[in-house]
Amino acid sequence: RSPSRGLGDVYKRQVFALVLYIGIADDRKLVSDDMLFRKLETCTYFAKAIVGRWGYHSNPKDFGVAYCVPRLVDPDKARIY
Repeated sequence: RSPSRGLGDVYKRQVFALVLYIGIADDRKLVSDDMLFRKLETCTYFAKAIVGRWGYHSNPKDFGVAYCVPRLVDPDKARIY
């Protein structure tokens, strides 16, 4: 345990949050950041599937970007896949 961490971090678990944005540049909107995964491989699998597009899309509002970012969460208060 790092001395800089508070005692509340003792019970937290490292997970990967799938963060999804739709749109481009200033029009980009956060759609979701509450999908939590134990494994990075699982998170990236779903990130790739969520932003996949089929057909022709020229509207910037149809553009999606997904990131898997590390996050500390309390496993008793979060649903982790």
